[in-house]
Amino acid sequence: MKILIMGCGRVGAKLAELLDKAGHKVTMLDTDEYSFRRLPGDFGGTALVGSGTDQEALKKAGIGDVDVFLTLTQGDNRNIMAAQIARHIFNVKRVICRIYDPRRKELFGELGIETISPTTIFAHMLKEKITGTGQG
Repeated sequence: MKILIMGCGRVGAKLAELLDKAGHKVTMLDTDEYSFRRLPGDFGGTALVGSGTDQEALKKAGIGDVDVFLTLTQGDNRNIMAAQIARHIFNVKRVICRIYDPRRKELFGELGIETISPTTIFAHMLKEKITGTGQG
């Protein structure tokens, strides 16, 4: 698969490493070149400086050809904006967007964007750890 990841933080860099090692073609996009230091030395993908909300940067990153676009920056607004651009302007079939605010996650999910909220996931994991019960 061809995968474009916006945000080379800890999660983005680790995901890029895992996907690269699994044989996928991975492109990282981040506004700060220094962020790419998190990628392993043997990373076989591409690292580009640019914003996922900039259509020209997305074109340079090959968004027209990707199977999956992930938005993994620290900013919910940036993530959803880039996700909407990918979905509605570039017609990317699968867009996955990290959203910290659980209320926003639900709203953006209704807009047809696949969303993941680490806040909600972690809260459920802690609840299960404390009470010994599942998410139900």
